[in-house]
Amino acid sequence: MEADSSLQDRVPRKRRKMQRVTMMDVAKLAQVSPSTVSLYLRKPAAVSPAAGQEIARAISTLGYVPNLVAGGLAAASSKVVSIIVPSIRNAFFAETVSTLQAELAAEGLQVILGHSEYGEDQEEALVRTALSWAPAAVVLTGLSHSTGTRKLLQASGVPVIEMWEIGGKPIDMAVGFSHPQVGASAARHLLSKEGRSIAFLGARMQEDHRAAKRASGFAEEAKRAAEHVTCEIINHPGAATVEAGSLLLSRALQQIPDLDGIACSNDLIALGALFECQRRGIDVPDRIAVVGFGDLDFSASCIPSLTTIRPSGDLIGKEVARLILAGIHGEHPTGASRIIDTGHVLVERRST
Repeated sequence: MEADSSLQDRVPRKRRKMQRVTMMDVAKLAQVSPSTVSLYLRKPAAVSPAAGQEIARAISTLGYVPNLVAGGLAAASSKVVSIIVPSIRNAFFAETVSTLQAELAAEGLQVILGHSEYGEDQEEALVRTALSWAPAAVVLTGLSHSTGTRKLLQASGVPVIEMWEIGGKPIDMAVGFSHPQVGASAARHLLSKEGRSIAFLGARMQEDHRAAKRASGFAEEAKRAAEHVTCEIINHPGAATVEAGSLLLSRALQQIPDLDGIACSNDLIALGALFECQRRGIDVPDRIAVVGFGDLDFSASCIPSLTTIRPSGDLIGKEVARLILAGIHGEHPTGASRIIDTGHVLVERRST
């Protein structure tokens, strides 16, 4: 529902960033009493249709979320941190969440974990629910969110940390690394091994924006670094699994018969590609060099051991916790200190 121009004219033009929107703000914008707003939130049918419409418009315009722990329980809100990840099945985020939870627990804070399945609408619903419990902070994954999510968080006054990515404009604070730079590192490594027909194999990149950025960085580096280099980006629409890696390698060989190097959006896809090479009798790395991403537990022990790019998942967790605790103690970071680059490391093993 969009607010009409008269309603928009009543919105304060200079609201301090991250200041919490209150019921009083809604009442003022809707030109009704706070008690009418309270009644509408509890029993919408008890309010006149005209007043209800104005209140609904004001709520939408301001991004207001009712506080479910208002009153005597309000103090308890400072003990909860909401963390939203794309998937709880994805091992990449497990180390970060585990470290973050341990760091916060030591200070008496509890974690509420949600997963969006890479859907922006689902993430927005999770954010709305999290804000209704007045958390001490909200932690999101990545910098890509719906307009509604950004609006809710900017109006909430709650500290927001976006993790696992930097490179854009954060809502509040960000901790992570540049995904295009990760892709570029993978391309440079393959090119250093005399790779001239290379491909980036990814899954769900229409939803996984960070994987798509790694693919983009890979392609840009291949284009910039050498002449006579063939480079393709190949996407599987489903989840990033071992089976997807096998299917992706088959497609890559069809599109690039002389394929000699691949980078994968994660280690599971790389493992599937290794299995497919074994089934086809393709030597790794003499015929095709393989680079993964994530440095999962099996990467060092699979055959051949997998060259991969390791993000600092535990460091991300520690830095996110540090920012949350600093905010609780009244030390909200400003300027460049709001964005923390944890970097990445390419771990070379036998697959290249």
